[in-house]
Amino acid sequence: MSPTTPPDATGAHPAGGRVGATYRVQVRPGFDLDTTAALTDYLAALGVTHLYSAPLLTATPGSAHGYDVVDHRAVNPELGGEAARVRLVRALSAAGLGLVVDIVPNHAGVARPAANPAWWDVLRRGRDSAYARWFDIDWDRGRLLLPVLADDPDALADLTVVDGELRYHEHRFPIADGTGGGSPAQVHDRQHYELVSWRRGDAELTYRRFFAVSDLAGLRVEDPEVFAATHAEVLRWVAAGEVDGIRVDHPDGLRDPADYLARLRAAAPGVWLVVEKILEYGEELPDWPVDGTTGYDALAPVCGLFVDPAAEGHFTALDARLTGRHTSWQDLTHRSKWEAATRLLAAELTRLAALVPEVEPAPARAALAELAACFPVYRGYPPHGARHLAVARAEAGRRRPELTGALDAVTRRLRDPADELARRFPQLTGAVMAKGVEDTAYYRWSRFVALNEVGGTPAHFGVTPAEFHRFAAARQARWPTSMTTLSTHDTKRGEDVRARLAVLAELPRRWAERVTAFTAAAPLPDPAFAHLLWQTAVGAWPIDRDRLHAYVTKAAREASVATSWADPDPAFEDALHAVVDRMYDDPALHAELTAFAAEITPAGWSNALGQKLVQLAMPGVPDTYQGTELWDNSLVDPDNRRPVDFAARRELLARLDAGWLPPVDADGAAKLLVVSRTLRLRREHPELFTGYRPVAAHGPAGAHAVAFDRGGALAVATRLPLGLARAGGWRDTSLELPVHEMTDLFTGRVYSDPRVPVADLLATLPVALLAPAESVEAAR
Repeated sequence: MSPTTPPDATGAHPAGGRVGATYRVQVRPGFDLDTTAALTDYLAALGVTHLYSAPLLTATPGSAHGYDVVDHRAVNPELGGEAARVRLVRALSAAGLGLVVDIVPNHAGVARPAANPAWWDVLRRGRDSAYARWFDIDWDRGRLLLPVLADDPDALADLTVVDGELRYHEHRFPIADGTGGGSPAQVHDRQHYELVSWRRGDAELTYRRFFAVSDLAGLRVEDPEVFAATHAEVLRWVAAGEVDGIRVDHPDGLRDPADYLARLRAAAPGVWLVVEKILEYGEELPDWPVDGTTGYDALAPVCGLFVDPAAEGHFTALDARLTGRHTSWQDLTHRSKWEAATRLLAAELTRLAALVPEVEPAPARAALAELAACFPVYRGYPPHGARHLAVARAEAGRRRPELTGALDAVTRRLRDPADELARRFPQLTGAVMAKGVEDTAYYRWSRFVALNEVGGTPAHFGVTPAEFHRFAAARQARWPTSMTTLSTHDTKRGEDVRARLAVLAELPRRWAERVTAFTAAAPLPDPAFAHLLWQTAVGAWPIDRDRLHAYVTKAAREASVATSWADPDPAFEDALHAVVDRMYDDPALHAELTAFAAEITPAGWSNALGQKLVQLAMPGVPDTYQGTELWDNSLVDPDNRRPVDFAARRELLARLDAGWLPPVDADGAAKLLVVSRTLRLRREHPELFTGYRPVAAHGPAGAHAVAFDRGGALAVATRLPLGLARAGGWRDTSLELPVHEMTDLFTGRVYSDPRVPVADLLATLPVALLAPAESVEAAR
């Protein structure tokens, strides 16, 4: 890592050097690189050091996210191409900012073959293609299956030959040399690929995918030639000094993440390197040559800090009463992971089972699926992977004793890191965890949905201050430059939705009464999903009707209980949308929902400010996801990719800089104050954020304060605000300051006594950020 870059004469930091804080922008068609470049002055004023961009390489035409790269040689022309990238780099440099880019090594987009030159050549030439080894294809299983046809036995009748290509409606495919004569069906039968029903993809696909997405084909970046070709352009930017950081998407999909990251680090030794590695709660990041993760491991304990652990029993009882379900989280996730392994990822399971010829196919598949369903983390890595495999083997044997022989045979093979089965199995367990838990169980388990978030576990109900302090101190010691975040493009709910839902844990009986009335007024055939729906509604209210309709369709199909993506149930979905419409059209229900959301909103704002301050001030490199410097009631993507009103944010920031101290109200300016002042202090005085020491609040309400000293900067936040109010407020609770005279960055108040009453400190806002008085001026 480069040393901290000193400010120039204007106080701005030149581009390059230490990544101190990032701002994530979803660069996309419609918000291209030139539009992004126009934000640089705002981002500099906000206090970040680096723009953190969505992938920039050429993606499938029209891609809203950029993770389906089709050509690694150039910047996406729909973003403005190379010329626009250069203009962005210049704009960032002029504003004193640097650039962090997102790369996608695991897979490439193949939805539109003509857009991907390498894939097109593979389809045309088969195994003889120069790119045949680029993709993880099982060539021994015959023609390359492409699941694009309608689920109709006569679908091939719609094939045509046009301009030397095979066409199926809007889909275009190449024709191998010398195979173009005869009917379209005859031409198709001579190709290196076979077009099949979309339903056959999950069970019969002959290439590795990203999870269960057939439009994303796995890349073999373990091959030096593939690594070089797919990374050359980004590494050119690094060599030119135009990129200071790299975010690596989905390393768990790679054959050997450790080896890949070692090669990337060798190719880009000076960059800030973070990986989108999702750790289970309490799991440690392997000792890779990286600066840390993209922050999900910080999200869970930060958000949990504002959830009352004492409410767990109430919510367990409520969930059982509402749903009639007594299944544990562990059993529910086992079932959803088993379904993912045997249904969505059946093709991958078949490929693995073929590597165990000493075991009959059926028990081999069952043993592998059971081990994947019981695997306690996304995937194992040497040497600690053996421990996780042992846990999975013990649990699999307990659940399926009749598979003992097959489990033993398979496990013996998996213990040998040189075995091909052992190299491929971790790619399956990661996908099983992602599809079975993130994309299924999180929508089935509705006990308390604020906890249903990537990197967390709904079974861990809340985090005590002592637990958080242990986590933060360990992070400072081992991963001080790992990213922290509260929202990403993959989170299931926006950070402020979770903050408001955390309030429910402070009034479980009140929530039980309200949700019972809501579900009685607008019943739904699936009571578990109904509980998820009502929690989501009160957490995001008010929300546009169309957004909530879109959310419930996705959430119900992801849950795959009453309806699904493969087999939608029109009757259930009509009933679901009728409940949503009742929320808006039934005057009494609408009034009750609105009143309850308003009742919990002030405490939700307190939680939101608290968790934002903690995330921004704690050890790590804080990221702010686009738009979340104000209140954000986004739900799962694509809802969280909606356009951001940057003009409104500029206007509010200008008012703050003119001396306005905003109230905590609906416009969210109080959150912008917390974000901008914390980021500015970190940027201008990084020396105040070099350590970690818990600071205890002494007095009757001490448990409601979380405070820590980062080496000169002291962050203080309120937790469980309703309980605090019920107990009579802060009373004579106090904090000891680390130096004689300190200033609150948010209010400007100066404190010169060694012990400060918390009631005075938090009289205006539920949070405070204190720094030595001489350090404050530039940050305010």
